[in-house]
Amino acid sequence: MWKKKARHMAAAFMAGVMAVTMIAVPVKADSISETEQRGKELQQQKEAAENEKNSLASQLNQVVSDMQEAEEKLTKKQDEIKKAQDDLVQAQIQENDQYEAMKLRIKYMYENGNTSLIEILLSAKSMGDLLNKAEYVQTISEYDRNMLEKYEKLTKEIEEKEAALEKEEAELKTLQNDLIAKRDSVNQLLSEKEVQISSLEQEIGKNAAKLQQLIKEAEEAKRRQEEEAAAKKAAAEAARKAALAAQQASSSSSSSSSSSSSAGSSYVSGNGSLAYPVASPRITSGYGYRTAPTAGATSRHDGIDFGGATGTPIYASEAGTVVTAAYNSARGNYVVINHGNGIQTWYQHCSAVYVSVGQKVSRGQNIAAIGSTGIVTGPHLHYEVHVNGTPVNPLNYL
Repeated sequence: MWKKKARHMAAAFMAGVMAVTMIAVPVKADSISETEQRGKELQQQKEAAENEKNSLASQLNQVVSDMQEAEEKLTKKQDEIKKAQDDLVQAQIQENDQYEAMKLRIKYMYENGNTSLIEILLSAKSMGDLLNKAEYVQTISEYDRNMLEKYEKLTKEIEEKEAALEKEEAELKTLQNDLIAKRDSVNQLLSEKEVQISSLEQEIGKNAAKLQQLIKEAEEAKRRQEEEAAAKKAAAEAARKAALAAQQASSSSSSSSSSSSSAGSSYVSGNGSLAYPVASPRITSGYGYRTAPTAGATSRHDGIDFGGATGTPIYASEAGTVVTAAYNSARGNYVVINHGNGIQTWYQHCSAVYVSVGQKVSRGQNIAAIGSTGIVTGPHLHYEVHVNGTPVNPLNYL
């Protein structure tokens, strides 16, 4: 009873191990490294945009400074123009006054003839006084002429100065307009750069959130893998221990009982040289050609099938050496034992295998358990006997 329970436990653990190995870890379309690289690229773009923004801000400061300087120059120039205009008006007034005074004197002398000048000269009391008075009259005449010429020259100079100042004012206004246009252009570029930086910051935020999510998913996947690996390892170890315990129990039972005593045997001996591989033989499919029971199964049946529940013990038909203990997509888990003299027995579709390649087994030793691995329609043991490498009807040897 204990041995049967151990075998069932081993079969269950082996089935668990196989189930664990079939679990696949989901593959993410976007890798963490790609997202990190995208984050670096976005950060570089943002830094470049911020550098451009700082450069534009520096340009704007310079433009504003130039505008202030131009404004100061323009104001100063306008003050100079105003002063020149005021000076021109005063010069024109003085010129006009001098001209009017000269006209009055000329008119006076014309209307009175030269008698006034003669009277001035005759009124002299001495020769020195006469010379002084004559010089005085000449001086008045020259003074009027010189003053008139002076005011005319001054007026012309002021007009030329005013024209030059107005030209400079026009140039300053043009410069000011150019600076205003440049300021507006730089402000527009700054505004566009701020929009770009804001957009990049949003993308950086989204990328960072995506990266965190990927890291979280990767950590979760790693945790699941570790848990699955631990479960697989534990299941494999438990299956190994259960198989070892079942093998030891079977060996102990075989060594303590006589091979001729059917009451103590775990296998059934027929009339042939080989013992049946199961305790209660129930053939569900015989040797020879048949209709394939399922897709992938062969129509040439090279052995016989023994029905049984999953975990039912399978026994070695004769003592020998295990030459194969493996898995095949069609046979499932299977064991091949070489008995010598060209005879081998095959045990297929096992749910658990308790022996390994190279191991010596005795007749009736529990080597595996019935299962449904490989291409099957249900749990059973497919049993074959080969003589010199050719499958034969097992019933001729059981």
